[in-house]
Amino acid sequence: MASTNPLLRALRRFGASNEELESEARQKIVESAGAIRISELRDRQWARLRGRVTVLTMKPRSGTPWLEAEFDDGSGTVTIVWMGRRAIPGVTAGRELTVSGRVSYVDGQRRLYNPYYELIA
Repeated sequence: MASTNPLLRALRRFGASNEELESEARQKIVESAGAIRISELRDRQWARLRGRVTVLTMKPRSGTPWLEAEFDDGSGTVTIVWMGRRAIPGVTAGRELTVSGRVSYVDGQRRLYNPYYELIA
């Protein structure tokens, strides 16, 4: 819950770590983009997310390539999986994206398989 007192807000920001400040800024971007926060996702929910790829790896599964991205919006992370892909032009670690798809919980982790995506400039 945000405080309405400017002095209290300034003191809280003064004592916050850089990571907390960045997380707060990223969540404001998510909200302004009309996306849902990763921390609010439920199993089987269709969601539109806005965030950043933090880690990108290619993991073969049963001889088929799977491109996996850890995706962070400041409130949490979700693993994005593109099955049958070794790379996607423009999708790199550090890149901002908007993704849409159905969320699945697999082994207690949030995943999004073959989502629609949009590169953010």
